[in-house]
Amino acid sequence: MGLKDWITRYLPGGAGSPGARSAEAGPNLAVAALLVEVLRADYDVAPAECQQVMASVAALLGLGPEDTQALVAEAERHIDQSHDLYQFTSQINRAFSEAEKVRLLEALWRVADADLTVHKYEEHLIRRVADLLHLPHSSFIAAKLRVTGATNRN
Repeated sequence: MGLKDWITRYLPGGAGSPGARSAEAGPNLAVAALLVEVLRADYDVAPAECQQVMASVAALLGLGPEDTQALVAEAERHIDQSHDLYQFTSQINRAFSEAEKVRLLEALWRVADADLTVHKYEEHLIRRVADLLHLPHSSFIAAKLRVTGATNRN
């Protein structure tokens, strides 16, 4: 099933016209994929992290529970076939403002911190994403502090 077919099937009445939904599918899928990447980064998928991924996708993209679940499932399939983060971050760079990228960065930190332990692999992945999103190191650190409240809880 192609992405356009998936959008039509799983996001009916989403953001307006079919053309508008197609235009949003790339960035929406990219957001979900990056959140799932952080979820998987430490090879220990905690239930709290899974719940945070779903909550973050819903909050960032304004989706209902069914659409959120379908988008996350599609993101997982795309990640399994992906070879780098650039394909996801490039979509976000084209569609998101700097403030929206910072909100995404905070959501990535919330997923990493959901089990109350930010693993070094999760932190490294979030740092790479911040770099690919062209966010300064100060935004990376500030987002971490806002979410975790500490510079190092490992």
